[in-house]
Amino acid sequence: QVQVVESGGGLVQAGGSLTLSCAASGSIFSMGWYRQAPGKQRELVATMTRGAVRTYADSVKGRFTISRDNVKNTVYLQMNSLKPEDTGVYYCNTPTGLIRWGQGTQVTVSS
Repeated sequence: QVQVVESGGGLVQAGGSLTLSCAASGSIFSMGWYRQAPGKQRELVATMTRGAVRTYADSVKGRFTISRDNVKNTVYLQMNSLKPEDTGVYYCNTPTGLIRWGQGTQVTVSS
């Protein structure tokens, strides 16, 4: 089964930027980035098919960009204009959560 490892999180001030990476151990097809804020359910924030069709949650549209490198089996999430409400643990998985969840990467945005 494909495994994923997320990285790139950190502490950033509001208005700052971060780029997250999701390295998969095998070929991946449609992939997404999820986030889970403290005390809240995990939510899907961006998806991208292997053919480069992208979708975004309204809360991140215009600020986040999902991309992928199919040769490296890696998916990225460029996050700009970060807000405190973007704080949470970020995970990657298929849009229906078929892969075993990784550890995620913590993003903390200070006001």
